[in-house]
Amino acid sequence: MQQAEDSGAAPPLEIGSQAVWSLSSSKPGFGIAQLRDDSINTYWQSDGLQPHYVNIQFLMKTETISLYLDYKQDESYTPSKVAVRAGSTFNDLTQIAVVEFTEPEGWIDINVLDKHERPVKAFHFQVVILTNHQNGRDAHIRQVKVFEPKSPDKHEHPATLLPFTSTDYAQILR
Repeated sequence: MQQAEDSGAAPPLEIGSQAVWSLSSSKPGFGIAQLRDDSINTYWQSDGLQPHYVNIQFLMKTETISLYLDYKQDESYTPSKVAVRAGSTFNDLTQIAVVEFTEPEGWIDINVLDKHERPVKAFHFQVVILTNHQNGRDAHIRQVKVFEPKSPDKHEHPATLLPFTSTDYAQILR
């Protein structure tokens, strides 16, 4: 995960504890507790055919989902292609990001932004492991963190924070 610059602003808040988590599958003793225990020495291990899913359900704006992956320890269990989907339920998930990795080691940040580069607000996020290194079947993810958006600069004009482009609307805000 990238270090926050020392600009006096607080780093983004990790909000995963406010979510309901579920997995497509897991080996006994390698489930949600290990995925969320703040230890890079433990991991979730899927069990079965790909794709594998990590479901995160809550209503919060989310800007970043961070995965801790370690190719040196996990080799063919390490994801090489991951998608992130968002929606209201399992039935309307829309793909918002696809990321490919080559032998990752450490925190990988996946930006969860809409087409206007704004944080996505959804009831349901899904991390999908599409492929693993060396064509591995099961996956290891050592940690998953979910972060709220960074606070906008307090001195920024409100019109720049909103998606409206009309001059009339911008005049109302002045």
